[in-house]
Amino acid sequence: MQLIVKDLNKSFNGIQVLKDINLHVNSGQIYGYLGRNGAGKTTSMRILMDVFEGDSGSISLDGEKFRPADHLIGYLPEERGMYAKVKVKEQLLYFAELRGASRQQAEESMDYWSKEFGIDQYLNQNLETLSKGNQQKVQITQAFISEPDILILDEPFSGLDPVNSKIFQDALLDYIREDRIIIFSSHQMSYVESFCDDIAIIKEGRIVLEGNLQAIKEEMGEDRLRIRFSEVDQQDLSFLRSYRYTVEGEDVILNLLPNQKKKDFIREILDQDIEINLFMDYLPSLQEIFIQKAGNQDETI
Repeated sequence: MQLIVKDLNKSFNGIQVLKDINLHVNSGQIYGYLGRNGAGKTTSMRILMDVFEGDSGSISLDGEKFRPADHLIGYLPEERGMYAKVKVKEQLLYFAELRGASRQQAEESMDYWSKEFGIDQYLNQNLETLSKGNQQKVQITQAFISEPDILILDEPFSGLDPVNSKIFQDALLDYIREDRIIIFSSHQMSYVESFCDDIAIIKEGRIVLEGNLQAIKEEMGEDRLRIRFSEVDQQDLSFLRSYRYTVEGEDVILNLLPNQKKKDFIREILDQDIEINLFMDYLPSLQEIFIQKAGNQDETI
């Protein structure tokens, strides 16, 4: 499946919050949708779920107009939206039936996903009696209930310990094998970086970057190199005085000179009898990319 958002706009009270949004989301992979608070992520997601209607633009699925009512959509909001004083089981069954499942289908789906995420022993407890991590697992379970075609996850790892984070990651990777669409939003860049193939970054209602994450990293590497020298005191890098560089742990991140080729740099260093333990293209982290594209020049995120 391919979900395409084209030239989507939305305003509230005369203030435009989405400005010609364009997204291309493919099934079989996890799509990272990133932005600072207030950038427009949640509004975009709610339009996909038919909570809001866009002012203009279009959304299509496999070339046909996207009608949310024709598809099962699972949603995990950043803020917890379940009922504190209601039993977990009652809530999960309610959300499954709300999405069109019969009672039997709802019970079967609840049994499967509650075991998958390790909350089956809490089904008869009120949500408020559970720890923060287990409450998050209940929220995750309701997103997967009825096995939606499109799964929208906003900060899903919040409150999860490393063991439960791994369980959730494995479930996500299994889920995308079934030709489903997953849109994943998080400020925890390490998670996005670990399993998102394509990303989009939204800033002040506009998409400022979209595409394959690996290709973006290669493009934004800008002819920089990551180098680790053998038996060289990092305080004495005078042999690099012609270059612009920074030190990152044991490594040097270096900009080649204009029109300089990598082989010429290597030859220059080896001619000085300096050994190289590591030599590779520098790929910026997603954190660096996000700060560059979504931050302001005069602030730190």
